[in-house]
Amino acid sequence: MSKTVSMLATEIDRRRDAIITFLQDLVRASQRGESSVQQIVVDKARTLGCTVETVRYQPGDVPMMEEFAGNAAIDRTERESVVARLTGTGHGRSIIFFAHPDSERVIGTESWRRDPFAASIENGRLYGWGVADDLAGVAISIQALEAVVESGLRPAGDVIVASTPSKRHARGVSALLHRGLQADAAVYLHPAESGIGMREIKAFASGQLEFRIVIEGSPPPTTEPLQTGFAHLAVSAIDKAFVVWRALKALDERRAATVHHARLHKAVGRSTNIMISYISSGQPDRLAQVGGACVLGGAVSFPPPETLSEVQLQIEAAITDAIRGDSWLSANPPQLIWDSGVTGAEIPTDHPLFQTVAAAITAVTGEPPRINPMHTGSDIRHPMVQKRIPTVGLGPLCGDLSQNGHTDEWVDVEDYVRSVKVAASVIATWCGEL
Repeated sequence: MSKTVSMLATEIDRRRDAIITFLQDLVRASQRGESSVQQIVVDKARTLGCTVETVRYQPGDVPMMEEFAGNAAIDRTERESVVARLTGTGHGRSIIFFAHPDSERVIGTESWRRDPFAASIENGRLYGWGVADDLAGVAISIQALEAVVESGLRPAGDVIVASTPSKRHARGVSALLHRGLQADAAVYLHPAESGIGMREIKAFASGQLEFRIVIEGSPPPTTEPLQTGFAHLAVSAIDKAFVVWRALKALDERRAATVHHARLHKAVGRSTNIMISYISSGQPDRLAQVGGACVLGGAVSFPPPETLSEVQLQIEAAITDAIRGDSWLSANPPQLIWDSGVTGAEIPTDHPLFQTVAAAITAVTGEPPRINPMHTGSDIRHPMVQKRIPTVGLGPLCGDLSQNGHTDEWVDVEDYVRSVKVAASVIATWCGEL
């Protein structure tokens, strides 16, 4: 551990209570709304000598690059990002720390065993709505910057903290990138519910597509309410859906044999999947009637460097080939609806950013970090895909995320403090200090 990194760790230990209190303040403020969280960020960043800009934008107006989402999925309300910049002394590398201040919609709090906005600490865990998703990330960036400033250090390169909305396709960091935000590197600060905490580094994210396929059938020529005896005269949408299903399963197996990424294969023995997760047709209380349309729903995971368009073309071609040999489907082609999609991204382990962050994690935790290749659609992709800015992600141990339908969301307090140490170390070593 270098003298500078050791000094920062000492400063963070000295300020430990204040660092924890800051995260608690964000949790408590979130009950009053996202703007209250952002105001705390603004006020603190200004006291640290940052220039602060608030950027208002419409998520639907942000151009999409290697991603898409249906209109219903995109948040249509005007949003606000906060960008705080500590200007460097010059000749150093710049870095963006980004995290999102918004959380899941607040529902179901009656099932929590603890007050979701009290930010209580029990047995080393800090509980609160959105504390892990992603108020901890916002707090880490500000507290790391404060540790650097309070230690009397001035980075040679600019340090940019972006507290920017993400939930429900709010696309805050994308809005900033398209408005010209630029740096030599970026770090996405967000806990992961993978049980590894600060011993993990996000350096890889698969892409994902979500889709629905609507297959039409035809009822039998009868007015009888009970149609079982006429079933042979109908065209079953369910039967026709299985023609499409079999085609997708065959494509899935072909892709499994030909698409290979070493990290994914080592982790789970496979690099891509087409998963049919939903099927719906007919009415459960009318089992003697032929159902109308059948809807198949599913998702595709795919590794970089595959792109959205490449995978979409394969799905479309498989469906086209399947219906070519079926007279009904040829005359009544299924409707393929693409609901959302993101392209994956990764950073090589020999990249200077990866090496810098990995060294910081090792120095703080005593263990070299592991790469978890199972993150899909991680926000680390945004700077890489849109501006070719190398990006990694890190965050403390957490659990019971509200996003996953759990209650009493928490962040491990000691790992949160360790995250601040790592982020401060990255500032000093990546940007350089005087």
